[in-house]
Amino acid sequence: MRPRAYVRVRGPDAGDLLQRVVSNDVLAGDACEALLLTPKGRAIAPLLVWRRAKDDFLLLTEPELGETVRTQLVRARVASRCEIEPEEHVSAIVFGDGEGIPNLDFGLPAVEVLDSGLEAESPDEELERLRILARTPRWGREIDDGILPAEAGLDGRAVSFTKGCYPGQEPLARLRNRGHVNRTLRVLEVEGDAPPPPAVVRHGARVVGRVTSAVQDLALAFVRVEVPEEAELEVEGRRARLKP
Repeated sequence: MRPRAYVRVRGPDAGDLLQRVVSNDVLAGDACEALLLTPKGRAIAPLLVWRRAKDDFLLLTEPELGETVRTQLVRARVASRCEIEPEEHVSAIVFGDGEGIPNLDFGLPAVEVLDSGLEAESPDEELERLRILARTPRWGREIDDGILPAEAGLDGRAVSFTKGCYPGQEPLARLRNRGHVNRTLRVLEVEGDAPPPPAVVRHGARVVGRVTSAVQDLALAFVRVEVPEEAELEVEGRRARLKP
């Protein structure tokens, strides 16, 4: 099972509203990842946007963010002709190239299916390992309202730099064109069991990052960009290195 909250946006102006509010081009295909952002480019909520019909979109987000997403869209609706309401569904992840909403979270071909009646297995350590290897940020761990999308690698999968304006577009474009982030999300290979968050990552005597997720001998961590690829690192007394 994949815990989710769901928000329906349906009506003649549904596509136009979402184009003005979320970070990605929702009209370019049947599904895409996107973000709701503050004007300063900080994340409010991650989204998986599914275009079920011409004027009917379903937004999938984290379980605790459904009402936040609905409220933000209602505030932005103004005179747009569309309804914005929660829906109830049950999500499951199915690996392979089947029918469903494409899901990129695990680095393998997979789709998210709704209300399938499948006897889905509960998320386990192996799924968490795949998520870490894919460098997929998770709300409350690698992404929250203090993280820039580029730090978490979301500027390459959940952001359009070519469509029209939306909240947060200007700082994201400025960062992309004129600057760089100071840290990025990296996978660490750790000798022994990887320490849990918020373990500190050191390069010599210097603190260069912190762990955000860990499983077995792998960890996901925000690491400063100047750390060399071949650097010998340490996490709570355990040797570690950046995974290529």
